[in-house]
Amino acid sequence: MLSIAKRYSRRVFQAGIAAGALAVAACQPTSIGDSGPAIGPQIDPGQPVQIALLVPGGTGNQDLDWLGRSLANSARMAAADADGAEIDLRVYTTTPAEASAVEAAEKAAAEGAKIIVGPLFADSANAVGNAIKDNNLNVLSFSNNTEIAGSNVFVLGNTFDNVADRLVSYGVGQGLRRFLMVYENDAAGQIGANAIQSAIAQNGATLSGRQEHALSQSSIDSIIPAVTQAAKGDQIDAIFMTANQQAVLPYLTDQLAEAGVTSREAQLMGLTRWDIPAARLQLPGVQGGWFALPDTSMQRQFTQRYRSAFGEAPHELGSLGYDGVAAVAALAGSGNRNAVNTIGLTRPAGFTGVNGVFRLRRDGTNERGMAVATINDGTVVVIDPAPRSFGRGFGF
Repeated sequence: MLSIAKRYSRRVFQAGIAAGALAVAACQPTSIGDSGPAIGPQIDPGQPVQIALLVPGGTGNQDLDWLGRSLANSARMAAADADGAEIDLRVYTTTPAEASAVEAAEKAAAEGAKIIVGPLFADSANAVGNAIKDNNLNVLSFSNNTEIAGSNVFVLGNTFDNVADRLVSYGVGQGLRRFLMVYENDAAGQIGANAIQSAIAQNGATLSGRQEHALSQSSIDSIIPAVTQAAKGDQIDAIFMTANQQAVLPYLTDQLAEAGVTSREAQLMGLTRWDIPAARLQLPGVQGGWFALPDTSMQRQFTQRYRSAFGEAPHELGSLGYDGVAAVAALAGSGNRNAVNTIGLTRPAGFTGVNGVFRLRRDGTNERGMAVATINDGTVVVIDPAPRSFGRGFGF
């Protein structure tokens, strides 16, 4: 049977797209209206800006503690890089429990924090947002789950919506019009499927079919004939897979390849990083497939600096700590009194982070500039570079 292992002991936390799909929160905050009141205080840019950073620590989970360490170290780098602003960064460690995150946020608010960066998990971020709403503070969570976005909660993680829109829009530009969607029946698969379906509609393409599978070899095997028939019968131009669980992509693409379906018959593409882990690059089924990447040149520079400063590589999601602090520092450094409120945080020009340009939307979601990449003979090749600014071609 297909072995599916969750990285962390939350409902849906996974790797793959800079920040994997975080657990769906039960309570949804109200979205920010275009003309609604600004949330968050004004600051004196000439004074230190107090930022509270909520990261996991002391959890007993080696990978989770590494991520927490990476988030904190990356945030410290951003504070040190601040140009024209002084950042008073205070780090609070939390367990994965919602109550722990809320306790840390309330303590930070009492100690004078002007904004909360973190926490990691979506349900905790939602709870923190609700708990400190009366304190008039914004929360820049590390989640990528757009279902918690709104009111005073923003998501910094790269979202399925961003990836889906980037790949579909590029595909449409290359003449692909008919998409078949293949997705898991778990929570992240459903969220990913919704993102793909929305991207197809928004870009004027057609959803020609959908195939859902459980997290098992037998379930994946059961959909292969229908996918093969669609691809070989010239019914579709592309197959868009969520493949959000690490074991799914290798098995699914291998089974399709054995059935004679590769990117030559219908363009394969996916929501997750197909180059992580590196062993995936040698899989026959992924050759020629498309996936989205951050600005790799900026990412390499950051990794080199981080390794030199801290003696280890950063966690793949650790750079979100840099992005959150860097956004506030950029605003404060320019003398913007709205550096921690929704007026400043949602500026259309956005910010430059470790993974490239990004901006926060008024509804709490984000937009990130990404490259489109493929795999040729086991090598990653960027076929459409990441944009360096939010100019033409980006809606807000």
